[in-house]
Amino acid sequence: MTVKQILDQKGRDVVTVSPSMSTADAVRFLAENKIGAVVVTRDNGKVAGILSERDIVRAMAAKGADALSAPISDIMTSKVTTCGEGHSVNQVMELMTNGRFRHLPVETDGKLVGLISIGDVVRRRIEDVEREAEEIKAYIAS
Repeated sequence: MTVKQILDQKGRDVVTVSPSMSTADAVRFLAENKIGAVVVTRDNGKVAGILSERDIVRAMAAKGADALSAPISDIMTSKVTTCGEGHSVNQVMELMTNGRFRHLPVETDGKLVGLISIGDVVRRRIEDVEREAEEIKAYIAS
């Protein structure tokens, strides 16, 4: 299964925020949307970074309450790993495992076209394994 197939099934809508948003506003945004990370985009729609709960916790540990008034551009992860729609589930799992992150923006020609999470990837991988097991059972039975 590819990233394109995952996005075709789950949808391509991605909520994004501006790098100038305050950390306090970003915290509220994450809570209101019940999400653990948000893609930060520039005015031209290109990925500027990603802000995760982990980034916020690190900023709070370093700066205390002052971190909440800072723009998210000060605390976001600006070196973002992305993938393309042609990546396989196994390739994406490897990227996420090696990078130790749970959300991966998907780009086509430098433009954000989706976001996949580790939950999306694990769900599809389990479906693949279950399907393979059923095929093996059917083969053995025939």
